[in-house]
Amino acid sequence: MSVNNTLTRAQFDEVMVPNYAPSAVIPVRGEGSRVWDQEGNEFIDFAGGIAVNCLGHCHPALVGALKEQGEKLWHLSNVMTNEPALELATKLVNATFADRVYFANSGAEANEAALKLVRRYAMDKFGVEKDQIIAFDKAFHGRTFFTVSVGGQAAYSDGFGPKPQSITHVPFNDIAALEAVISDKTCAIMMEPLQGEGGIIDADPEFLKAVRALCDKHNALLVFDEVQTGVGRLGELYAYMRSDVVPDVLTTAKALGGGFPIAAMLTTKEIAGHLKIGTHGSTYGGNPLACAVANAVLDVVNTPEVLEGVKVREQLLRDGLNKINDKYGVFSEVRGQGLLLGAVLNDKYQGRAKEFLVAGTAEGLMSLIAGANVIRFTPSLVIPEADIAEGLARFERAVAKVVAA
Repeated sequence: MSVNNTLTRAQFDEVMVPNYAPSAVIPVRGEGSRVWDQEGNEFIDFAGGIAVNCLGHCHPALVGALKEQGEKLWHLSNVMTNEPALELATKLVNATFADRVYFANSGAEANEAALKLVRRYAMDKFGVEKDQIIAFDKAFHGRTFFTVSVGGQAAYSDGFGPKPQSITHVPFNDIAALEAVISDKTCAIMMEPLQGEGGIIDADPEFLKAVRALCDKHNALLVFDEVQTGVGRLGELYAYMRSDVVPDVLTTAKALGGGFPIAAMLTTKEIAGHLKIGTHGSTYGGNPLACAVANAVLDVVNTPEVLEGVKVREQLLRDGLNKINDKYGVFSEVRGQGLLLGAVLNDKYQGRAKEFLVAGTAEGLMSLIAGANVIRFTPSLVIPEADIAEGLARFERAVAKVVAA
């Protein structure tokens, strides 16, 4: 494979808007859960493009679907529908609580659609006064101005002028705090069933039940942001399936395309009817190429073999991280579910998550962080067990170097 070594990390600073600070590593090829950079260095991928590459890199089923559709039809816009979109929507409806699907390109766009829908639904049914959206501290729902305002991290929304109004934030897993602010003016509660960017914080089962009950009591819609938890990440097709709580609206992206940009908002027939013709749209949403790849993703992921395999791999990864911790004493806990796990740094190593990430990269491991105190792992759902073992060995070497520094 030829590599263009005239393209360097330094060039990024010359031609890109400086809102990112990427690693010096420039990957050029991936296969399964291994990635190679310009110099031929190999990495084990425990990051998965931030929970996106659910079947690893260049999975044959996805490559085949892309090539096949690429020789048929690329784009139409929503002036017309297309066969891959109809097929994908049907699969999502058949596999979930939903009756209707809206396609977009990213998690933020799916969440934007959900937020517009809940506001429109409440206005149509109850009047303009019912506009309050309740969300949670440390939540992350995207980078559009509406979604970043609903997200519970003010640093991401400050500094861009007046924010959308009637948005209230309360602590996650705090039923009393939620009860104190919800009212008949609340149109929706938006939440992640397991907070990702906020630090890999799982929703308490009793809290989930209380949220659902409060929504029902106040005629508010429950929106589950499953952008990161969906498509098998926690060992179920969607995280809500782990509980008895069913949302009214669900958003999904990231792993849905296995690396190809696509997102969807799922809801019921009655609620969907409030987004009438012309009220919302997307030029690329439901693009045939993206939907063809997503169809292949669902065909592979939504099987007992893969979903049960996630739980097996979770245990291997969790056991390996705990074994490292037994030796080096750097984590207070390993939390999360499925293959969305976070190693939480203890008091001695507070604020140093990025040091562990950088040290891991130097040892040939790609990982993530979730805030300053959590090292996040979101590998492929089908990562070979041998790659888990090798990745953990590389991570242990990284931990040893940070501890010795």
